Amino acid sequence: MQPGPKNLITDIKGLRVGNARDPLRKTGTTVLVGDAPFTASVAVQGGAPGTRETDLLAPDKTAPGVDALVLSGGSAFGLAAAQGVMDALYEAGRGFPVLSARVPLVPAAILFDLLNGGDKDWQENPYPALGRAALAEADTDFELGTQGAGSGAQTAMHKGGLGSASLVLEDGITVGALVAVNPLGSVTTPSGRHFWASHSEFGKEFGGLGPDPAPGFQPLPDSRKLQAMAKVGNTTIAAVATDAKLSKAQCHRMAVAAHDGMARAIQPSHTPMDGDLVFAAATGEKDLAMPDLQLSQIGHAASVCLARAIARAVWHAQPEQGDTLPTLREELGLV
Repeated sequence: MQPGPKNLITDIKGLRVGNARDPLRKTGTTVLVGDAPFTASVAVQGGAPGTRETDLLAPDKTAPGVDALVLSGGSAFGLAAAQGVMDALYEAGRGFPVLSARVPLVPAAILFDLLNGGDKDWQENPYPALGRAALAEADTDFELGTQGAGSGAQTAMHKGGLGSASLVLEDGITVGALVAVNPLGSVTTPSGRHFWASHSEFGKEFGGLGPDPAPGFQPLPDSRKLQAMAKVGNTTIAAVATDAKLSKAQCHRMAVAAHDGMARAIQPSHTPMDGDLVFAAATGEKDLAMPDLQLSQIGHAASVCLARAIARAVWHAQPEQGDTLPTLREELGLV
């Protein structure tokens, strides 16, 4: 396995990502959209999720595919970003046909970034406009770090952000991940100088800091975020994708496997105060010759991509005025 040409989820042909952010409010929205509808499912492992239209992603539900997936800041307010995306897709002629009607299907998940130092005293919910703007920016190239849904994200010790990574398997199938990293837990080891995900790094894609040399179990330091926010303000939301032809049930299995990458990259993860969620998408370009074996490989690749994407999100976070937590690079003296 090797990263794809862009090392982004958009190495999968037919997928694009768009970001929109509001620096004053320290929040934003990210959209994953397909050139055509794609098969999708979801796995939720956190105790405090916020979602829209995820029931239709269950394998026994009739919706054959979706037009886009939305990751957004804003807690419950951010679910309205999907409405902006849905409206724009409808205007573009997209949508699931129901006799003479069309209904764009846009599942969404949100993270809590309402207490991160940004101005949240709005008179009108900003997220429909952010969703529409993110869709308008959708492309195969996009920036990481303090972007989109990761604009106001925070980890236990440092600023979070938006991350992505990809892998091309030996059989030519491509797998990718997209994630907004805002967990209760820490993405770095107790020293604060190494990523838990270091074992998954290719080259120096998130700094080449290497594994923590401290042997054995190390207790986690007190969370800066927890001290400032009193147990609220969490959730890591992600999408993993492949160009393989998968059913909704197989997509669900891919999403379940991808959660392993989240657990490797964030400690602790899947807590009662996190709404940890992974969407899985399949564009269906490539058939599987040995479905069971290849699905296992795809799930493993999705977990590796997600762990790497989480570290990349934190590595690329940028400092901004009014931040309540430092970036990792600031603490390492690299900014």
